[in-house]
Amino acid sequence: MTPLVTLAVLVAAVTHASWNAIAHHIKDQLVSFTLISGGGVLLGLAAAVVVPLPAAGAWPYLVASALLHVGYYALLMRSFTLGDFGQMYPIARGTAPLVVTVLAAVFLHEVPGGWQLLGVAVACAGLTGLALWGIRGKGARPHWPALLAAGATGLSIALYTVVDGVGVRASRTPIGYIAWLMVLQGAAVPAYALWRRRAALLPQLRPHAARGLLGATLSVSAYALVLWAQTKAPLAPIAALRESSIIVGAAIGALFFKERFGGPRIAAAGLMAVGIGLMLRAG
Repeated sequence: MTPLVTLAVLVAAVTHASWNAIAHHIKDQLVSFTLISGGGVLLGLAAAVVVPLPAAGAWPYLVASALLHVGYYALLMRSFTLGDFGQMYPIARGTAPLVVTVLAAVFLHEVPGGWQLLGVAVACAGLTGLALWGIRGKGARPHWPALLAAGATGLSIALYTVVDGVGVRASRTPIGYIAWLMVLQGAAVPAYALWRRRAALLPQLRPHAARGLLGATLSVSAYALVLWAQTKAPLAPIAALRESSIIVGAAIGALFFKERFGGPRIAAAGLMAVGIGLMLRAG
């Protein structure tokens, strides 16, 4: 985990939280994700004509990742519909790094070293604490459908992270991989929206087009940075660093959606910072 890789993943975290906030702010989630997914297809096609084609060994991973991303989008839309941004986002993102750590160790034999493992554990403790704080209520029962949707979203994140970690390394061209991934995964949501809304879809898209396309640009940029980082460092610390977007998401929720920030989120941010420092020491 060199400083350059760390910086790239942290920039991706800020960018990722920003596009998720845009997606949440557009109340019609099908409209929101149609614009973001469709914009990703356009950006992917524009890049695909000028960048190298991924190597043959990467294509099975590209197809698998595209299918996983479609499931991820469906689950994320569901969780954003059922719960608050500041609650759903930490749970969805906070469950992924620990699962990635286990999957990378089992299937890729990427067993973290002592300092690296400690850094991942400390960072995950901050993320988990923030997620658990988000679901506690003042005497209210947890909203289980929302929590299950967010948890399933986290599992899908972990799965596509590992698949893409292998695929991008086999592709020999991270930018070519992200371009074709956007093309393959991005058509499903717009196609579904067109089937559901038919002629009513275009008028519903117009008022949100600028924000949706901005979200698409941020989404593609964020994941491109992560994929590049996955060619330079093990998957587990990258997954943990990437989820520092939770802290950014909490700040966005407080500033723009009037959701509480509070001491627990400050403590979680502190633990995340300590974890990053330990992972840098390991690098």
